[in-house]
Amino acid sequence: MDMNTFFNDLQSKISQVIENSPAKDIERNVKSMMTQGFARLDLVTREEFDIQAQVLAKTRARLELMETRLAELEAKIVADKAAPTSLEKSAS
Repeated sequence: MDMNTFFNDLQSKISQVIENSPAKDIERNVKSMMTQGFARLDLVTREEFDIQAQVLAKTRARLELMETRLAELEAKIVADKAAPTSLEKSAS
C-alpha cells in the first residue's frame, strides 16, 4: 500500500468517525446558534459595506466640490459689492 492510499483511507475513516460522532451534532448546533445570533444583529455583508463606502466617497467628493464652488460664489458676491458700480463712478 503506498502512502497516498494510506492517508486517503485514513482521512476517509476519520471523516466517517466524525460524521457519526456527537462532535458533528455539536458543530451543527453551534453553527445554528451562531446563525440565529447573527440574524438578530443588524449586520451587512462585506459587499454591501464596500458599495456604501464607494457611495460615501463619491458623496464626499461632490460635497467638497460644492463647498469650493460656494466659497467662490460668496467671494465673488463680496467683491462685486465692494467694487463701485459704473453709476457711482460717473456721479463722482
